[in-house]
Amino acid sequence: MEKMNRVLLSIGGNEGDREANLEEARMFISFNMGDIVTVSEVIETEAWGMPEGTEPFLNQLVEIQTALTLEKLHAEIVELEEYYGRTRKEGVYLDREMDVDVIFFNDEIVREGDIQVPHERMHLREFILKPLAATWPEWIHPEMKMNAAQLLAELNKKED
Repeated sequence: MEKMNRVLLSIGGNEGDREANLEEARMFISFNMGDIVTVSEVIETEAWGMPEGTEPFLNQLVEIQTALTLEKLHAEIVELEEYYGRTRKEGVYLDREMDVDVIFFNDEIVREGDIQVPHERMHLREFILKPLAATWPEWIHPEMKMNAAQLLAELNKKED
């Protein structure tokens, strides 16, 4: 029997029909990556690290069970983002119809090129931490040894 991996993805975008894009992305994920186990609420947030006046993002967390390796999962994510015309520019955040990030892959810690798991900036992003704390309160960051509620409290301390 294939090993099943527990994966949390963050999906979101700020261009086009944002709600329809989330729905299409979930369908792509379900068809190409694995079975969707749980989804968080959809939240709208200001564009993080982008110029004032940039359209806000709709974001959602999606937990899947997949037999894909992290490398194959990453390839599927690149394909999904390319379908939405995602372009990347080193060190700059750009508007996009769809962005997909791996937040965690089991409890693995991977730092290899483009693959950074757990997501290297997740602890700085309220749009990840809030739904993570609400939907997966038992999850513990494998490096920081804190749950999402604790990480969110730390982030809020920094912002005060």
